[in-house]
Amino acid sequence: MPTRESTSTRVRILEAAERLMRTIGLARTTTKEIARAAGCSEAALYKHFSSKEDLFVRVLEERLPNLGPLLAGLTADPRGRTVEQCLTDIARTATLFYESSVTIAASLFAEPALLERHREAVRVMGVGPHMPLLALARYLRTERDHGRIRADADPEAAAELLLGACFQQAFFSQFMGEDITPGRLDDFAAGVARTVLAGIA
Repeated sequence: MPTRESTSTRVRILEAAERLMRTIGLARTTTKEIARAAGCSEAALYKHFSSKEDLFVRVLEERLPNLGPLLAGLTADPRGRTVEQCLTDIARTATLFYESSVTIAASLFAEPALLERHREAVRVMGVGPHMPLLALARYLRTERDHGRIRADADPEAAAELLLGACFQQAFFSQFMGEDITPGRLDDFAAGVARTVLAGIA
């Protein structure tokens, strides 16, 4: 069982990793710099995380708005909410996730060798940017099976449209240096959900 000190060290490492990935980019962030910023040794870092790639994935899962639990929960039990309400929640969370992660991941594309290492690492770990898409399509198939969307609806295409719009909104926001305000985010999420649903309901 992890000790309180061990848990505290892990949290400090994640906080330091997120901060460095945001400020100097993933490509320039090393485990040595993360350990120094977290106030621990590099050996201590490797007790909690197997690699920088592992750290990157854990930052996305634990430090940013997380789509995974939301989508898993909706697939298991939408708790009486309408499909439109569920899609609106998904669009809101997805946009926040992409807005937070795009600046961290963007530097990967400047270094092809680093990008390939990360591709291989996420393959081995069974994770990757396609997972929310698969989970949303699974949720929509469940709704189709229950008759809440059309029998001829295409869950994969609908998932791509919704998450693609969220990613584009987040990218534009970051590129222009304009944070998405809560009101604007709510309007955007509701509009995207309503529009996608109009094509499959």
